[in-house]
Amino acid sequence: MAELAFCLPDLPDVRDFAAAQAVRSGMSPEGLADFLVAVNEVATNAVTHGHPTAKAVLRMWTAGHVIVVEIRDEGRWIPAAPPGQTPPGPHATSGMGLWVARMVSSGITFETGVTGTVITMSFLV
Repeated sequence: MAELAFCLPDLPDVRDFAAAQAVRSGMSPEGLADFLVAVNEVATNAVTHGHPTAKAVLRMWTAGHVIVVEIRDEGRWIPAAPPGQTPPGPHATSGMGLWVARMVSSGITFETGVTGTVITMSFLV
């Protein structure tokens, strides 16, 4: 398992770290762009909507032919509906990150509670 703690100014490092881990795990160059969009969207949400003074944590590992990415923050929220299920409107300028992550990943789960939020994505390699 690879792990990186990060805050808002570290987002370029998050993308570099995730890309290196994904390539090392066998992700194709064709799949890398979508993978990085999903990781960037969820990581950005973690540091802009999570706890304002805490760092978020990215964890990555492989399970067979799947790369698993977990992003954890200390933010608490109660979504009215399952996150990322509804596509953004035609003129939306925000609110599309989790929908995009759902579209380009093989699977995505959301856990939120008193200790924070964990979003776990999987990607086939």
